[in-house]
Amino acid sequence: MAHNNDIHLNQNELVQFLKKPAHDFTREDIIRFVEAKGISMVNFRYTGDDGRLKALNFVPYSRDHLESILTAGERVDGSSLFSFIGSGSSDLYVIPHYRTAFVNPFTSSPTLEILCSFYGSDGKPLDSAPENILRKAYTRFRANTGLRFKAFGELEYYIKSAHDDLYPLVDQKGYHQTAPFAKFEELRIRALELCARAGCKIKYGHCEVGSFTKDGEDYEQHEIEFLPVEIDEAVNQLLIAKWILRMLGDDYGVQVSFAPKITVGKAGSGMHIHMMLEKDGVNMMVEDGKLSRTARAMMAGILDLAGPLTAFGNTIPTSYLRLVPHQEAPTRICWGDRNRSVLIRVPLGWNGAMDMIKDANPADKSDFAAMASKQTVELRSPDGSADIHKLFAAIVVAAEHGLSMDRAAEKADDLYVDYNIFRDGGAERKKTLESLPASCFESAEALEARRAYFEKDGIFPAGVIDSVIGKLKAFDDKGLSEKLFNRNEEISKLVKLYLHCS
Repeated sequence: MAHNNDIHLNQNELVQFLKKPAHDFTREDIIRFVEAKGISMVNFRYTGDDGRLKALNFVPYSRDHLESILTAGERVDGSSLFSFIGSGSSDLYVIPHYRTAFVNPFTSSPTLEILCSFYGSDGKPLDSAPENILRKAYTRFRANTGLRFKAFGELEYYIKSAHDDLYPLVDQKGYHQTAPFAKFEELRIRALELCARAGCKIKYGHCEVGSFTKDGEDYEQHEIEFLPVEIDEAVNQLLIAKWILRMLGDDYGVQVSFAPKITVGKAGSGMHIHMMLEKDGVNMMVEDGKLSRTARAMMAGILDLAGPLTAFGNTIPTSYLRLVPHQEAPTRICWGDRNRSVLIRVPLGWNGAMDMIKDANPADKSDFAAMASKQTVELRSPDGSADIHKLFAAIVVAAEHGLSMDRAAEKADDLYVDYNIFRDGGAERKKTLESLPASCFESAEALEARRAYFEKDGIFPAGVIDSVIGKLKAFDDKGLSEKLFNRNEEISKLVKLYLHCS
């Protein structure tokens, strides 16, 4: 039973109306809401090869029609959505997940949105569908480890607009800037509100470092960060937020871009992934105030498969213009505490630091020490081009790999680096660390070499891996960063080509 405050504070209109958490929604709940609120259209949403939310629109004309839509779903042409499905057997079913329902905030007539999964002609989940690959990976993970995998993303993006001289942007000084010096704080705040109404759990939003003016246009970087949720819900949060931000950008007459690189010499946009493991509701990332063996074992698996993970998390040539030295982006396979240049960062987690609130509020007698641990670890390589379902599935596979490795925690310890190595040089230590792939082509090669880990137990069908490798190699971008060095006009053309990635 959900606590009353959980219902009261939840901004999803269905949760408030039905007075129950979204995970408990039934078909009858959805119908009752549609009838009571005068919903005139129902949209099914799902992702295709390009990672963007697609739509199938329904106008229910009777209760029976609405029951049919919600029960049996509908047919779609899979060959037009996925490159690896042939036209001769392309019919697929899309079936709604009631728990994902939310009211569309952009339409003039009341419209309900529901995310869907793909099913094949046999009525079973489509083996190669992105959301089913993630489900298979997480089902095996739960069965083999007894743990829950929670995650959330940091969604960084740029807003491109006409130049405004009144309060000019300060080059690369945008971090936590506010209006009037932040031109689009209102757009971001509006996005936070709409994401919450769509069921997303928001941690916070803020301006990011990136801000500059170029060729008469302003570029302002922002970030929305979510809260840790079950991994399939974490994917939905990112998909919905990207859709909402693009819709708002269109309303405001500005471009919103999640591209990993916007221009040379300026901060790129990542999509850092925070992860935590739970057992019986307890965060397993901390042990005696320090990072646990379980956490380090999980990291060992992710570090071991870091190369192929870029095949899912960094999918366009400009991804590798971001993964370069001196840009607070990882280039070597290692981890560290609070270090923004490592592949996996261990952020501050409030371990042993709860006396701060008592110092700031000496009159408050609350037992803050009883608060559950917030500790996560953060994978810093992915960016906004990521194939989000496949990336999260691959991360789960890698985490399980680490938890089953011999001496996994010790292997992780061998890849720990101190911040001073990156700040003060440490050239000899850096030489001992393996480099991340430096192009789509190299990412494809890394996946090709380790594909067996992802194909085991049919988690990733071989055809899907073949498709990913083929797309990445087709860019033919090996050595691209070196070829483009000091060729800013060519870089600008490439950035423009991939401005609106997945």
